[in-house]
Amino acid sequence: MAAEMTESIDRTAATALMRIDGLVRRFGGLTAVNNVSFDVRPGEIVGLIGPNGAGKTTLFNIISGHMKSNTGSMVFDGHDVTNVRASQCARVGIGRTFQIVKPLTTLTVHENVMVGALLRNSFKVARDKAAAIVKRVGMGDLMHRPAGSLTLEARKRLELARALSVEPRILLLDEILSGLNTSEVNESVHLIRSLAKGDGLAVIMIEHILHAVMSLADRIVVLDYGVKIAEGLPEAVVREPKVIAAYLGSDEP
Repeated sequence: MAAEMTESIDRTAATALMRIDGLVRRFGGLTAVNNVSFDVRPGEIVGLIGPNGAGKTTLFNIISGHMKSNTGSMVFDGHDVTNVRASQCARVGIGRTFQIVKPLTTLTVHENVMVGALLRNSFKVARDKAAAIVKRVGMGDLMHRPAGSLTLEARKRLELARALSVEPRILLLDEILSGLNTSEVNESVHLIRSLAKGDGLAVIMIEHILHAVMSLADRIVVLDYGVKIAEGLPEAVVREPKVIAAYLGSDEP
C-alpha cells in the first residue's frame, strides 16, 4: 500500500503546478504547521482534511499570502512564491475562498465579482468577465441582487465567484460546502468538479463533509496537529491507522 501511495505522489511531483516543501508556522510555543510538503498539478483536486485544529486553515493562509511561514518554500509554475503578499499571490494565479464569507454587502453580486476582475482588466472588460463568472456559478438570476440579501448558499457561491474573478490557476476552497443541505452540496460538488476537469483548474479543498471530499478528490492529504500523517488516494487514506486514530481516537497508551 505504501509503495502505491508513494508512486502516485512521485507522478504528481513530476508535473506539479504548485510545490509545497517543508512549510512550518509557529505561534510562540505552538507549531501549527509542521514540515508539511505536497504537490498539486493542473486539473487535480486535492482534499485537505483533518480534525479541528489540525492546521488546515493556517496552511491555506500561508499558501495564499495572508500569513508568512517560519521555514519552508513554495514554488508556483516554476516561480518561488514563498512568503509573498496576498496581492502577489492573486496576481500569479492563486485564488481562495474563506470559511467565513464576508461579501461587500452593499454592492450587488455582479459588483462584488467585478472588484476581483479589475485586478487584471479594464473596467469594461472586468464588467463583462464578472457577468460571465456570475453565470458560470449559477447565479445569473441574482446578478443585480445586493450581496447582503443573499442566503448562505448563495453567499457561498458568490465567495467562489469572487475567487474565480482573479482568473486563478489554482483554487483554495476553505469549507465551501459547510452549512449547505444535501441538494446544495451535490450541486456544488458538480460545479467544483467541472472547474477542475472542464476548466483545468487545480483545486485544494478543506472540507469536513467527508463523503463529498472523498467523491471529489483525486488525492487526499491528512493533517493532525500540524503534521501531515497521510497522503494518497482517498480509498487508501481512509484505511490508514493514523487517520482512523486522528478522527476516532486511539486505544493505544
